[in-house]
Formats: sequence, C-alpha cells, structure tokens
Amino acid sequence: MTATFKPHDETTRASQWHSLTPIWEGGEDVVRQGLPHAQLAPTWQILLLGDGSPTRHLQLLTREKTEVDVIDMSLIGTEDDGAPNQVKAVPEPRLRRQVWLRTASGQRLAYAASWWDANHVDEYLQNRSLPIWESLSRLHAELYRDIQGIYYGHSQELEVSFGEKGPFWGRHYLFWHDGKPITLIYEVFSPYLRKYLGQMSEIPPDARSSA
Repeated sequence: MTATFKPHDETTRASQWHSLTPIWEGGEDVVRQGLPHAQLAPTWQILLLGDGSPTRHLQLLTREKTEVDVIDMSLIGTEDDGAPNQVKAVPEPRLRRQVWLRTASGQRLAYAASWWDANHVDEYLQNRSLPIWESLSRLHAELYRDIQGIYYGHSQELEVSFGEKGPFWGRHYLFWHDGKPITLIYEVFSPYLRKYLGQMSEIPPDARSSA
C-alpha cells in the first residue's frame, strides 16, 4: 500500500512532545478505506480509525475508570511546535497539553498531545485533570472527531514510558464543535492493549518500503 500522508519535516519535529518516527503513515484516504487486516487487525482498526471516544473505549476494554495524568501545559504562541500541519486550523496563540491515559490501577494505555486556542481552552477544559471526552460531555458539546492521519513508528521515550517495545500505532485528528476546530490531538496507543484487542498485525514488507 502506498502511503498517502506526507510526514512533516523531521528537522521541525519538536523534542518536547513524543511524536513517532514513522515506518509508515497514511492520510485521510487510508483512514476512510481502512487497512488490510494483515496490516492492522480489525479490533485495532475500530480503536484507531473509528470516530468514537478512545477514553470510553479504554474504559469498556479494561473495566476500569480511565484517568489522566497531565504532564505538560505549555503556551507555545504562534509556533507550529512540530505538530501535524492541521495545527494551523487551531487559532493562535496556542497551548499544548500532554497527558497519559491510564487505568485507575496505574497501567498506562495511551499518550496524547493536543493543541488548543489558549484564549478559549478553559471553556472546554474546565477541569484540566479530566479526560477530554469527559470534560466535553459534561458541557453537552456536540463534537465531530475528524481523523486526519495514522502512523506506525518508533519512539524510544514511549518504549520507556509504556514499558513496551515498539513499533507503535498512533493517529492525529481535529475536534470540531459548532463548525469550528477546537483542538488538534495526536495519540499513540500502548501495545499493552493486545491483552484486550489481540495481536495488532504489522506492516508488510512492501508497505514498509513505501513510507
């Protein structure tokens, strides 16, 4: 399969947040079509390519409350921060938030970085320690999760933090509310979720060569 999503320049990749170094990546066309099951198992596709709440999915899988450890809230102003190009849709000045999603018992399940309009972030994250899905649900906000890209790649930092060997699957998407993008989110999921979703499958050799 030929990758349709162009990676952003490695020289602009921010060191302050945990982006993957891709083996392969795909854009909106790949997201719409889905992937061959030999490349990514159906259960993992539901998690990665579906437009439902990952927080809710993780709670249903683990039967534990999904909790958030906020590790960063940084004002980045007008910088693109090495984020995917769609960050330009988020008004300036921007604020970057980074979190671990984990079970109540402490098992890390996912990492997320998100970029917000710094002037309005408090309207959506009134309690910044809550998962985004829970915060927005409390506001009864109507949302659209617009998945823009999917990744398969490496991160030494995430290997250490998850306690799991890569490569990892990740994605990025825009959250829309009332016809406007309110945040760009970049998520990476831990291979620990194989316990619930089964094996991930992996990128075949022909796809690796096209990244």
